Amino acid sequence: MTKVVIITGISSGMGKAAALYFQQQSFEVYGGARRVERLTSLSEQGIHTQQLDVTDELSIRGLVDRTISEQGHVDVLINNAGYGEFGPIEEVPVEKAKQQFDVNLFGADRITKYVLPFMRHQGFGRIVNISSVGADIYSPLGGWYYATKASLSMWSDVLDSEVRRFGIRSVVIQPGLTKSEWSKIAFANARKNLATDSPYEASFDKLEQLFSKISTGATSETLAKLFYKAATDVKPKRRYFNSVMDHGMVTVARTLPRTYKAVLTRLMK
Repeated sequence: MTKVVIITGISSGMGKAAALYFQQQSFEVYGGARRVERLTSLSEQGIHTQQLDVTDELSIRGLVDRTISEQGHVDVLINNAGYGEFGPIEEVPVEKAKQQFDVNLFGADRITKYVLPFMRHQGFGRIVNISSVGADIYSPLGGWYYATKASLSMWSDVLDSEVRRFGIRSVVIQPGLTKSEWSKIAFANARKNLATDSPYEASFDKLEQLFSKISTGATSETLAKLFYKAATDVKPKRRYFNSVMDHGMVTVARTLPRTYKAVLTRLMK
């Protein structure tokens, strides 16, 4: 039986790379994104694409119903859709904070709730949630983004404890820096969120300089393979990291918080 995966947020970056990689591994790939004009190349390569907004339940239902109608089952759901919006907590409008939660957390919840009954009926399934090392580490200006990813990770853990008895697993991938548009978008949003004569202007400049100097970062293609591993491991792990460095940063932040804070303070200087 052909394996089937649904991937959200496939218009660019690691979502797009994952769609292509899963197809190369003989999966039937279904997915979507808000920017339908960027899905043409994927459709031409045989990936089942359509418009998808994870904040719109009708949009979600359309994708899931189409998948089940055409394939009869779904093996894997990858909750990849999300974005970063940086800015000082004092100055980011609460409406923008809510929007980020709506996409990064509640969007994953919405589509998972539509997929779970089918997975439960078939007696198996894998839900892969794309969080971030930012679920455990932090820096100035990223408060709301980090909060969404920390919430997604906890949500996944609770979900896993609830659905394991049905043959379903929920796991988390925590990418670190990536060679993608993510940083550019996050800092463009952060600039928009700065108030006139903001007291946080210096923090913004230092953090932007710090990110620009860090040349390391996983490619989308490398992360696509990690997505596949998390989706297909016979004995899935609770957390997946792309590199020893990513795992190490999380370990230090969680177990040696004073050390992490001291390092962050030094870097910001």
